[in-house]
Amino acid sequence: MKTLSLSTSDIEGGAARAAYRLHQALQQIDVSSQMVVRAKFSIDRTVIAEKGILTKLGPPLGGLPLRFYPKRDRTLFSPQWFPDAIAPKVKQLNPDLVHLHWICNGYLQIETLAKLKRPLVWTLHDMWAFTGGCHYSQECDRYTHSCGACPQLKSNRNWDLSRLVWQRKARAWKELNLTIVTPSSWLAQCAHSSALFKDLPIEVIPHGLDLEKYKPIEPQTARKLLNLPQNKQLILFGASPGTTGDSRKGFHLLQPAIQNLSNSEWQNQIELVVFGASPPEKPVDLGFRTHHLGQFYDYISLALVYSAADVMVVPSMQEAFGQTASEALACGTPVVAFNATGLTDIVDHRQNGYLAKPFEVEDLAQGIVWVLENKERHEKLRMFAREKAEREFSLELQARRYLSLFTKILEGGDRQFSKMD
Repeated sequence: MKTLSLSTSDIEGGAARAAYRLHQALQQIDVSSQMVVRAKFSIDRTVIAEKGILTKLGPPLGGLPLRFYPKRDRTLFSPQWFPDAIAPKVKQLNPDLVHLHWICNGYLQIETLAKLKRPLVWTLHDMWAFTGGCHYSQECDRYTHSCGACPQLKSNRNWDLSRLVWQRKARAWKELNLTIVTPSSWLAQCAHSSALFKDLPIEVIPHGLDLEKYKPIEPQTARKLLNLPQNKQLILFGASPGTTGDSRKGFHLLQPAIQNLSNSEWQNQIELVVFGASPPEKPVDLGFRTHHLGQFYDYISLALVYSAADVMVVPSMQEAFGQTASEALACGTPVVAFNATGLTDIVDHRQNGYLAKPFEVEDLAQGIVWVLENKERHEKLRMFAREKAEREFSLELQARRYLSLFTKILEGGDRQFSKMD
């Protein structure tokens, strides 16, 4: 079996890292796997960088239609109208199956999918594939019909850019040999409810981790190496660039929850640890001393960060999966999140963390306290966190689930594929 993954990047961003981890895991179980990307940062020879002029022009020119919506939200919105050079590259590499991942930022034109002439598996990393251009719908459910009057574009016209993008997808993809994979039950339900994907086969396969790399490190050792205090309870929060300004990530809910704790008996017992972004020019006063660790790109540093913390808080309002949460569990760190979206597949309430009522600040704060207040219970939470990762999130398990799916598609789809070709 010869598979080819298409991804905007190999290791830049959460979706890219998830795609690359799977690419490596498939190779480890003897599946021939290659990747074609626009932005290559690894030195892996099986990752091929497409460097044509169209690929270079895609990111700067892809957003031109958005200029007609100057009042739009500054959330990510991808028209994917600009031509690309991917179809000839796929034909040259001649895979048995093409595996799509995150393909935006001007990387792949919507109409290109029908030109690939191969069975397609699409692992979704957000909601873009079945919307009119947004990557997370927030409170909008127009993708269940045909989009239009897009709230993120601040549009009140049914025939706006979101409707045009949606219709391009509907026309271009109606005859595809396409199977959808989502990393969480929540995203699968969203895809099932969408007008574009409601009739397609949809599988749920969680993202995997290398559990030999993401594993518990003795907390005192981790804190010493990171220059973090030994005598405080540490709350960890991941803040990639733009997180604090993105309402979907829930920082506006985390902030009052933490401030509530600062006015309680926990005032002198807790400190905060933030990773994933540089310290802000104007730090937000959360009521506790805050340690900004910056960005990390290697698993050793990330495992140290997770292991040093007593609890990880992921307050997202919408999340396709939540890899920081699964990484934390793998390192034996309990996770507090809202009982909503993809995180509910990762966190088991009061077993390896706490799922707060959506989106109640008081219960989020209570969840943090519940994890921290009992030392014996905390040790059990740590143990159960690692057990959940070993049971559900190993890379080998993920790769074998995909191999089973690929085999089923190739063995059962030859007749349909021959008609397409």
